[in-house]
Amino acid sequence: MPSPFPGMDPYLEHPDLWPDVHHGLIEALRSDLAPALRPRYRVVVEKRTYRVDPSEVVFIGRPDVGAIRTVQEPAELYAAVEPGGPLTVEVPVPDVVEVGYLEVRDLSSGEVVTVLELLSPANKRPGEGRRLYDHKRLTILGSLTHLVEIDLLRAYEPMLVYGDEQESHYRILVSRSERRPRADLLTFNVQDPISAFHLPLRRDDEEPLVDLGRLLHELYDRAGYDLSVDYELDPVPPLEDEDAEWVTQLLAAWRKGEQFK
Repeated sequence: MPSPFPGMDPYLEHPDLWPDVHHGLIEALRSDLAPALRPRYRVVVEKRTYRVDPSEVVFIGRPDVGAIRTVQEPAELYAAVEPGGPLTVEVPVPDVVEVGYLEVRDLSSGEVVTVLELLSPANKRPGEGRRLYDHKRLTILGSLTHLVEIDLLRAYEPMLVYGDEQESHYRILVSRSERRPRADLLTFNVQDPISAFHLPLRRDDEEPLVDLGRLLHELYDRAGYDLSVDYELDPVPPLEDEDAEWVTQLLAAWRKGEQFK
């Protein structure tokens, strides 16, 4: 079943669901781009690892993290404890979160021509993850590598750019190395379709159009996200005012099988 939203479905931002959406969209982007870039380039999925405080895990989409640390304790440790004796407690332990991104590499030289980042809460949430991502981002922006940064998350502050005077729910930054410090920023909201963009490559090479909206809608249908989303609830994070009312009307029409205008 297709998504009821014309662009980004805000219900996909829920921390329980976003890691699967992130993984699926990264793979969809690679599958879509790889044939178009042959034989000059290859598209590689890379992963960045973050160590996060246990209190942050729920915000970055690992609600079941506690289940992976089950340890079988000797039975005698559970014997009755005399008054004043020790209690068994748990201590906070940092968790490890992996976030995928894409690299477009020149097949002859092996050089990374373009990095495509799909932001996750681990990138945006204040803390060590954001500091690490900021450092890598600055490294790319100071190099000859192009950067495409896709932000489909309303939570937390957007990544830093200068001259962005309008607020928006979602953003796509296309930073071509030869144009820096200038870059193209595509902004759109929950009521809008997702902006398409051309993937920057080496000069004079044909640049494929990345239709992110189509890829996301195909993923929604293929992965059956309608079975995981409860559209009776508010999205997380919630929308406000006119956008919240618009979503209410959109979903009411969708439930009736009507086209919403």
